[in-house]
Amino acid sequence: MKKQAELFFAFLKVPIDYLTLVCAGLLAYVLRYQTSIKEIRPIVFDLPFREYFIFVLICAFTWIFVFAAAGLYSFARRKITDELVKIILACSAGMTAIIIYMFFVRELFSSRFIVLTAWVLSIFLLIIVRLFVRRIERSALKGGMGAHNVVIVGDDKDTEAIIHTFNSEPELGYKIIARVREFAEEDQKTLLDLHREKGIDEIIQTDSSLSRRISSALADFCAEHNILFKYAAGQFEARTTNVEVHMIAGVPLIEIKKTKLDGWGKIAKRIIDFIFSSILIIIFSPLMLVIAILIRLEDRGPALYRNERVHSKGTFNVFKFRSMYVKYCVGKQFENHTDQKAVLEFEQKLIKENSERQGPVYKILHDPRRTRVGRFLERTSLDELPQLFNVWLGNMSIVGPRPHQPREVEKYAKHHRHVLDIKPGITGLAQISGRSDLDFDEEVKLDSYYIENWSLRLDFWIMLKTPFIVLARKSKV
Repeated sequence: MKKQAELFFAFLKVPIDYLTLVCAGLLAYVLRYQTSIKEIRPIVFDLPFREYFIFVLICAFTWIFVFAAAGLYSFARRKITDELVKIILACSAGMTAIIIYMFFVRELFSSRFIVLTAWVLSIFLLIIVRLFVRRIERSALKGGMGAHNVVIVGDDKDTEAIIHTFNSEPELGYKIIARVREFAEEDQKTLLDLHREKGIDEIIQTDSSLSRRISSALADFCAEHNILFKYAAGQFEARTTNVEVHMIAGVPLIEIKKTKLDGWGKIAKRIIDFIFSSILIIIFSPLMLVIAILIRLEDRGPALYRNERVHSKGTFNVFKFRSMYVKYCVGKQFENHTDQKAVLEFEQKLIKENSERQGPVYKILHDPRRTRVGRFLERTSLDELPQLFNVWLGNMSIVGPRPHQPREVEKYAKHHRHVLDIKPGITGLAQISGRSDLDFDEEVKLDSYYIENWSLRLDFWIMLKTPFIVLARKSKV
């Protein structure tokens, strides 16, 4: 059940958006008739204010339906970047409809200035207003207004992580009023009394290892007392979120698809990768040239190095800026320059002593093999810029799981190999999680979620968030 505060804020967005759109349209009209603008571009059309005002009122009303179709009035709590993308897309769709209409109805005004200015202003003003409303809503949630009373059921690592998140981020709208390890008979009586006293909005089973009997009892209890039930999906349930049913000989066969990234989605992702990588290569080519020169000035040797990585069809070379002294580099590219056996032995020693990550993937803290330029490149992630050429060539994507070396992949557990189902990426859900201390299993869990729930919208959200994460990150290299 939605709280009254949630219903209020969702309803409030509709009239606020409408007034904001009207203001954007009127402001565009006022700007067009400014003397300074008229001197630059004289007015060659007749547009009475009253006629234009009625037109704006009608258009703004129509746009509200476009916004609703785009999901801007849903009750789901979204990331701010996701909401901003929706605003831009919805305003662009609405303006496109107006332009098409004006093309066929010739008697309307033909001011491109007003149309373009109204479009830009609508996006800008809506973003400002939505941020303001969002700030008020978050403040209300922090104060407990509209927060959901939740009961946590579980006693594992995931349970502790969720509890910590709910307690440290009250703006998410969850207030933990009780926690039980298992759902025993005495727990049912306790929760029933608590429900009568405070009202339980949700019961969340955070431990996926609890027995089916306990899960069924929880679901029945919630259904009986009109409480929302949520549960953490186990490994098998997570796999079955993307299924396709085939009828053969009258028998329904269920196919568990590895990923939604297939068919036209795969084609669209490749086109976007090619376009974005081409643009970014052109933009960053001067910077890449400067970095290459700095690397060569500090330590003679190739500025770029080819590092062998694994994808679903075998291995390929990832291009990166060299961040280590040549004498410490490994790989076929440096076989004639260094004693590879000695270099690998030194690396294994550093992994044992200084690696901050557990599992098959390592990350060496305060790595003595790095050059001064290399440390800067690692901290800023500029060493990964040449991977744009991998994207352009098609053996990587802008967004996807992190690619790993063959010797790391050899140590994968069976469920880890799921991350090889799609192309690796420069950035991904694990990289923008906001945490620098992810262990490998947590990284795989996030990458698996991305693979199984892929969408172009998710890709754009990750790409938008990546620069902010890189700027905010404090590296320990």
